[in-house]
Amino acid sequence: MSTLQATFSLPENHVLRRGPSALLGLGVLGLAVLGAGALVDREQFFRSYLVAFMFWGGIAFGCFGLVALNHVAGGRWGIVIRRICEAGIRTLPLVVVLFLPIVFGMHDLYSWADPHHVEKSKLLQFKASWYLNPEFFIVRAIIYFAIWIGFGRLMLRYSLAQDATGNPSLVRTLQLLGRGAIVLYALTMTFAAVDWMMSLEPHWYSTIYGLLVIGGQVLSAFAFAIAVLTLLVEHEPVAHVATAERFHDLGKMLLAFVMIYAYFAFSQFLIVWSGNIPEETPWYLKRIAGGWGVIAVALPLFHFFLPFFVLLSRKLKKNPRRLIIVALLMLFMRLVDLYWMIVPAFSPGKFVLHWMDVAAVLGVGGVWLAAFLWQLQGRPVLPLRDPALPLEAAA
Repeated sequence: MSTLQATFSLPENHVLRRGPSALLGLGVLGLAVLGAGALVDREQFFRSYLVAFMFWGGIAFGCFGLVALNHVAGGRWGIVIRRICEAGIRTLPLVVVLFLPIVFGMHDLYSWADPHHVEKSKLLQFKASWYLNPEFFIVRAIIYFAIWIGFGRLMLRYSLAQDATGNPSLVRTLQLLGRGAIVLYALTMTFAAVDWMMSLEPHWYSTIYGLLVIGGQVLSAFAFAIAVLTLLVEHEPVAHVATAERFHDLGKMLLAFVMIYAYFAFSQFLIVWSGNIPEETPWYLKRIAGGWGVIAVALPLFHFFLPFFVLLSRKLKKNPRRLIIVALLMLFMRLVDLYWMIVPAFSPGKFVLHWMDVAAVLGVGGVWLAAFLWQLQGRPVLPLRDPALPLEAAA
């Protein structure tokens, strides 16, 4: 490791260097408990696992989108979180492995994968004939992951080349890659959202559903990146670059992503509810009846209104210790929102929280976070020769 790389690396005694082993142990324990639960209730196992996968995998997918966005748009806000997001991208091969249980459990999750359900519905028969069938589901998933991992590796490769050479032309190359990555991410994740989540209720559809999922993933990844950055901010060279002004920028971006996601969510609700079509409104009726109604009220309050008004404070956005509280709240509400979107498909009108839901989040999260921290340790915590990096930090 060069002197410059060593200067930009995590200190040996940093808490993030000690975290992976403990998190991996927690993850293995959680997955073991979850696996034991599968012997008792197979269907509940896959339902709980899907929520956990979409939450933690969604952070990795959102990191892909954020890196691409920063290469296209530029800005110093991306400098301080780029290595964090790139570490998230490098966990995508692990996300592929974590996706395998969903492939094996598709017959328990999706009615269109069960021939007995398909033969009872002409609509399912039509959809299964050309799109919603197990074989094409797997093929599409392979295509999605190939694109995400392929473009992710390209962005990482040229980012490494920039570290090594500082060649100014690489900025343009990364910008072009970012443009392509954004387009492909938006396209493929829209289809993936339909495949993995919306098709849980194959008689219902929403044309904005893909944007809703993408917006949630980017918001999750951004809140996660802020939380990790806060753990690094007291150490050089991050302390020199992640100034109060940079955190102010990050706070403004977080506010923007909160507003964008709220816009998507409200737009879908307004279109479906005002249309009052029998094929569409049941999706919301399932999610406001019984105990789900409490979550339906809590989501706009804590997922939008509270963070919106809190993030209007300039003073708060400049304070990392306060901003991380908002970021962690957003991560928790993202998990709640995903739970609200997925679980009522299996338990309409009746709120349920199974112990396997907790085990799945801890198990998948422990394994993914351990892999993330190992990847974060493997490279300097800041881009070494990015033109947007302050010269005094790179000195």
